[in-house]
Amino acid sequence: MPKLAQRMYDMEGTASIIRALFSAMGSPDMISFGGGAPASEGLPVEEVREICSEVLTRERRGVEALQYGSVLGVPDLRQAVADTLLKPKGIDASSDEIIIVNGGLETMNLMCQLYIDPGDVILVESPTFVHCVEIFEMFQAKCVAVECDDKGMVVEDVERKIKELHPKFVYVIPTFQNPTGKTLPEDRRRRLAEQGSEYDVIILEDDPYQELRYSGKALRPIKYYDKTGNTVYANSFSKIFSPGSRLGFCYAGRDMIARLFDAKTATNSHTSNLVQVVCAEYFNRGLFPEHLKKVCDIHRERRDVMMDCLAKYMPEGTKWVYPDGGLFTWVELPGGIDTGALLPEANANKLHYIAGAGFFVEGNGKGSNCMRVSFGNVTPEKIEKGIERLGALIKSKL
Repeated sequence: MPKLAQRMYDMEGTASIIRALFSAMGSPDMISFGGGAPASEGLPVEEVREICSEVLTRERRGVEALQYGSVLGVPDLRQAVADTLLKPKGIDASSDEIIIVNGGLETMNLMCQLYIDPGDVILVESPTFVHCVEIFEMFQAKCVAVECDDKGMVVEDVERKIKELHPKFVYVIPTFQNPTGKTLPEDRRRRLAEQGSEYDVIILEDDPYQELRYSGKALRPIKYYDKTGNTVYANSFSKIFSPGSRLGFCYAGRDMIARLFDAKTATNSHTSNLVQVVCAEYFNRGLFPEHLKKVCDIHRERRDVMMDCLAKYMPEGTKWVYPDGGLFTWVELPGGIDTGALLPEANANKLHYIAGAGFFVEGNGKGSNCMRVSFGNVTPEKIEKGIERLGALIKSKL
């Protein structure tokens, strides 16, 4: 076989982390705190079954679902995004400023197609979402970490690095961040939007957890404060409808949407019409508010059980983030324990988590005593059993 492209070798470290995650997810007897999936119990199976049956018995809607469609996406789904997901956040969006994509990650891929040449700099959080780093590395970008504190990105360091490195993007997950669960405060959101405008940098806002709030006050997206179109807003239906649908959307200015149209056309023409039509009907029938409440209730209970179990079973000196929403918490262990080195033994005990070091682009061992722990698709009973078992394993190493 011919040699792989150099970019595949460049991204091998990140890719190996993701391969390990998916291999562990395939084990039925594993208690996995590693994945990023929402609760299976919250998926709208009955509603989707009914919608699919009805859609395919209505000739015009059935043909729309099964035929080629618009590159931008099914019109009433884009309108539902504008009315139901953006307007409550204070954003007055037009449907022609929205493009439907294949999951939230496709927005990152399309943006890289448009802007990233080999060696271009992308500023990211420390730690950050490993799947997006994989995409950035695929395009041979140089990811540079921005200093973060207990509130998220430190905007003063963002400004320093913008001036020094002239990045194409600042990539940020401001709400219930993956992997830490932290939420960026309002003043920093406003300042990031201003920095995008002042320095003509794209603020790539990834916001898939925004709707999953269980406590605390809802905050406006960074995009709300954008005055010049330098913030591009990416979101997903994975956590509020179905991760298997692979549906997401991007909201941006019309000029940016026109460029994304071109990149999308060259990539896959458009996102599946059948899945879009089903999702549009889900919103059009008014099912979203009640479903979102159900999903938040399920995950709130799991968040609370996770917090209680960490306090009950983890060794003294362990620190963790209390997230107001989302699917993750970030755990920092005492005693110099290397969570990557511990993982094989945890797997042997039918436990899985994601070791912290892989979320840091610095590559200097930072986060080696940390782990990302997900409570999204783990029942309360398994959360308690798993954290008790994990706590005992960690205590045995101290």
